[in-house]
Amino acid sequence: MSTIPDIKLNDGFSLPALGFGVYRSSAHDTPRAVATALEQGYRLIDTAAAYQNERETGEGIRQSGISRNDIFVTTKLWLVDYGYEAALRAFDRSMNNLGLDYLDLYLLHWPSPSSFDLTIAAYQAAEKLRAEGRIRSIGVCNFNAGHLEALMEKTDVIPALNQIEFHPYFNQRAVSEANNRYGIVTQAWSPIGGVKRYFAQEGAEVQDPLHDLTIAALAQKYSKSAAQVILRWHLQSGRAAIPKSVQTARIAENIAVFDFSLTAEEMTAIDSLDRRSRGGPDPEEFDLEAVQKLSQNNERMKQLSRLSDQ
Repeated sequence: MSTIPDIKLNDGFSLPALGFGVYRSSAHDTPRAVATALEQGYRLIDTAAAYQNERETGEGIRQSGISRNDIFVTTKLWLVDYGYEAALRAFDRSMNNLGLDYLDLYLLHWPSPSSFDLTIAAYQAAEKLRAEGRIRSIGVCNFNAGHLEALMEKTDVIPALNQIEFHPYFNQRAVSEANNRYGIVTQAWSPIGGVKRYFAQEGAEVQDPLHDLTIAALAQKYSKSAAQVILRWHLQSGRAAIPKSVQTARIAENIAVFDFSLTAEEMTAIDSLDRRSRGGPDPEEFDLEAVQKLSQNNERMKQLSRLSDQ
């Protein structure tokens, strides 16, 4: 079983460099996937209120039989619950769903720049929860440098971590450098580029790092998969990463990345693959208003579907 190294946070706590994510994992698959990941040696589990599988994530943790004190659990506050009191209530819901007494890391899911006053209030609520000992570390997701600076002007606790889209085809150097300036750990979501497949438009060519020739050559050289080469690149760069899968073989494969190393030249070669090709939403545009419109559109589609069934 692989031993995952820790990364020190700016608040004195540490987190495993490699974790396990449950984005897009169904309620049916999540408990088994989480339990399997913990059995394979993962010790960081990452979920979110927006994933709608916090309850199942908690079930998987309990099914694993691993001591709670040995597991680092992250969840995230969704935009519709930004604001001080709303964030406090949403945190309670998440903890009830997870079935936990304390949380290792609580993250604001998006900066929501058009309603940043609510973002600040939500972060202040997280500061309160941290002071009360209900959360050990607090941080953010998808914050650009300007978002970080605006947040820190109005709050007291520097984020411990900034979780951002980061893979060989979207190498966010500017954000990573800003994180480094403030002692904020960079954690990669969609670290092997799965987001390029999730949000690809039908019929469009998918720019997938897993099929990149440079990465394929390195995979052949080291007798590893393309995903393992990419995860090794993240880890050697000092980033945390949270790959996800519900397949037992893939879960095991993604943690088997500590028995080889890339050379400096190979690391540079992967760095140079950056296409500035974002797969997920743009943090400058994906805000509370966009989420509300999306929810309204989804509800309208459900209503139309119900009418068509009558």
